[in-house]
Amino acid sequence: MKPILVTGATGNVGREIVKLLHSAGNPVRAAVVSAQDAQRLSAPVPWTIFDFTDPTTYEATFVGVEKMFLMRPPHITNIQRDMQPAITYAGQVGVKHIVFLSLLGAEKNSFVPHAKVEKLLLAGPTPYTLLRCGFFMQNLSTTHRQDIQEDGDIFIPAGKGKTAFIDVRDIAAAAAKILTEPGHEQKAYPLTGSTAFDYHEVASLMSQVLGRTIIYSNPSLVRFIWRFWRRGYPLSYVGVIAAIYTTTRLGMAQTVTPHTRELLGREPISLEQFICDHAEMWQRKDAPVGTVQLQSQLS
Repeated sequence: MKPILVTGATGNVGREIVKLLHSAGNPVRAAVVSAQDAQRLSAPVPWTIFDFTDPTTYEATFVGVEKMFLMRPPHITNIQRDMQPAITYAGQVGVKHIVFLSLLGAEKNSFVPHAKVEKLLLAGPTPYTLLRCGFFMQNLSTTHRQDIQEDGDIFIPAGKGKTAFIDVRDIAAAAAKILTEPGHEQKAYPLTGSTAFDYHEVASLMSQVLGRTIIYSNPSLVRFIWRFWRRGYPLSYVGVIAAIYTTTRLGMAQTVTPHTRELLGREPISLEQFICDHAEMWQRKDAPVGTVQLQSQLS
């Protein structure tokens, strides 16, 4: 069997895909940025060091691969310069299907880099599937974890806009299915959870599950950009996030679609379940031991 290549294999989505494919007995090749990064893989699978901007890493990465999961590294915004060479090379050496992790509404928002990758794939010769995903629930436990954990504040400039959150475990399950069965080529799936929430509702739900008050301060875009830039995030990355939250403010992230349920044959993981499953992530460092576990069980 040919190995399925997973780029971003140690990221939120990639880790879950590697685990699912491996547990189902599918051969996997994980693309990582370093040997140290490979230690974070979710399953004992073969790995290779891959860099979109380094052609010397292409041969070992793509040899024998017919299907691949493609994720844009967050720091890459110049798609034509930094990603197109690798995608072109992949098609030339035998990759027959690319499953790309895109963004809900990317086809209507040319500013985000995901739209540029989509355009590249649509114009290219290699069959593709676009997973246009809503806002990751896991962003609350990674990018925004510090503000929630330390200040009890969902510090996100989304206004009153609603978001149809999706758990990356559902995205990974959909990707694994598409990578291992025919019939999904040249299709785009908008993937969301089953309910759209505004961030006041998210804060209320988190307060109930965590047993302490979580607020949504709804900062201005300027305050948000300033804080995350001060934390060391690249300005280009912060700009992309700010653009995504601007679309949320405008109501472009609230659409609930049936495609996750249809692909998986079950209801998507709920936001409440996600918060319960990851409650320890937001626990204050000085909180009494056992508090989060109790709240999760009560929920």
